[in-house]
Amino acid sequence: MVHRAWLVAAVTLGALVTAAAFRSSIGVLIEPLEQEFGWSRATTSGAVTLNLTLYGLIAPFAAALMERWGIRRVVAAALALVGGASALTLLMTAAWQLWLLWGLMIGVGTGSMALVFGAIVANRWFVARRGLVTGIFSAGNATGQLIFLPAVARAVEGPGWRWAAGGIALYAVVMILLVVTFLDDHPRDRGLLPYGAGAGSAPDPPSPPPGAGAVATALITLRDAARSWAFWALALTFFVCGWSTNGLVQTHFVPAAHDHGMPTTTAAGLLAVVGVFDIIGTLASGWLTDRVDSRYLLVGYYGLRGLSLLVVHQMLSPTVEPGLWVFIVFYGLDWVATVPPTVALCRTHFGLERSGVVFGWVFAAHMVGAGVGASVAGWIRASSGSYHDAWIVAAELCLVAAVLSRTIPVERRTPSPANRGRGRGRGRGRGRGRGRGRGRE
Repeated sequence: MVHRAWLVAAVTLGALVTAAAFRSSIGVLIEPLEQEFGWSRATTSGAVTLNLTLYGLIAPFAAALMERWGIRRVVAAALALVGGASALTLLMTAAWQLWLLWGLMIGVGTGSMALVFGAIVANRWFVARRGLVTGIFSAGNATGQLIFLPAVARAVEGPGWRWAAGGIALYAVVMILLVVTFLDDHPRDRGLLPYGAGAGSAPDPPSPPPGAGAVATALITLRDAARSWAFWALALTFFVCGWSTNGLVQTHFVPAAHDHGMPTTTAAGLLAVVGVFDIIGTLASGWLTDRVDSRYLLVGYYGLRGLSLLVVHQMLSPTVEPGLWVFIVFYGLDWVATVPPTVALCRTHFGLERSGVVFGWVFAAHMVGAGVGASVAGWIRASSGSYHDAWIVAAELCLVAAVLSRTIPVERRTPSPANRGRGRGRGRGRGRGRGRGRGRE
C-alpha cells in the first residue's frame, strides 16, 4: 500500500506549482492591461515589483504561521487569498487596484506557499527520500512559474485577459478542496510514522505552537548571520539571481519579444521550454554540488549567465532563430542551478541547525532582487522604448556576482552559538580545531 506521505507530497507539489504559476502569470497580462487602461510599463512593473518582493519577504514568517496554525489552514487561506484577488481583478478599473490585488494580495498569498512550505512538508512526512522530495519540490516551484504561461497567453489572445484571471480564480478553488481533503499537518494525525521511519519508532508527540518564538528566532538568526561576509556575499549574489531570472526574464521576456514582432503565445511557449530544462539543470547542479567546490559552481553559473544576457537582445526577432534556442536551453539549465550550491554554502558557514532559516533570508534577498529588477527593466523600457539597456544592466550584475562568489570564504570562520563553548575549551591549535570543524561539516 502506498504511504500517505506520497499523497501529501503530490498535493504539496500541486500547490507549489499552482502558487508559482499564479504569481508569474502577470508577466503575460502586462500588455493587455496597458492597452485597455492606458497604464505605463513603469506602473505595471511596479505592481510586479511589490508582488515579487512580498513573495520573498513573507516566506520566513509564513513558516512561523504554519508551525502555529498548521500547514493545511495556512495553505488553504493563502489559496483563498489568491483566488479572491484574481476574481476581483475582473472588476478592476484603476492602477491602485492592480497594486492591491496582484501586488499585495497575490504576493502575500503565493509567498505563503514558497519553498519553505515544501521544506516543512518534506521534514515532517519523510525520513527516507527526504532529499529527493525536497529537490522535486524545488524544481516544481521554479517550473510552475513557466509552464502555465502558454495557457494564460492563449486565453489572453483568445477570449481576453479576464478569462485568464477568472480561470486562475477557479483553479484556486479546486486546489483549496484538494488541500483541505488530503494535506494533513503531521503523520500522527493519521496515526502514521513518517515515510522511512523505523518500525519501532513512535509518532512524535504534539509540540506546543511556538507562536512569536519562531518569528523571534528568524530575526535573531538574521542578526547573527549578518555579521558574516559569507551571508552578505550569498545574499548579494542571490539578489542578482532574482534580478536576472524572475525579475527580468520571467516578467519581461514576453513583452520584450513582442517588441521585436514575436507573437505572445510563441514567447510564452519559449518560457515553458525554459521550465522543462530547469528540471534537468537543477538535478545536474545538485549532482555537481556534491563533487565540486560550490563557490566555483556559482562563478560559472553567474559568469555564463551574464555573457548570455549581453547578446540576447540581438537574438530576438519575429521568428525563433537557432541562436535564441541556444539562449532558451542554456537559461533553462541555469535558471535555478544556483540553488543547490547556495544551500550547501549556507550549511557550511552557518551549520545544519541554522542553515534553513539563513537560506530563507537569502531567498528573501533573491525575491527583493527580482522585484527591483522587474521595476528597473520596466522603467528602462518606458523611458527608452527598448529593453536593450535592461539586458546589459542585468548582464553586468551577473558578472559582478561571479566575482563576489569567489570571495566567499572556504569554510565557516565563526562557530555557531552551540559550539562556541566547546571551541574555547579545546583550543590551542587553531589549525587543528579548524580541521576538525571541516570534518564535522
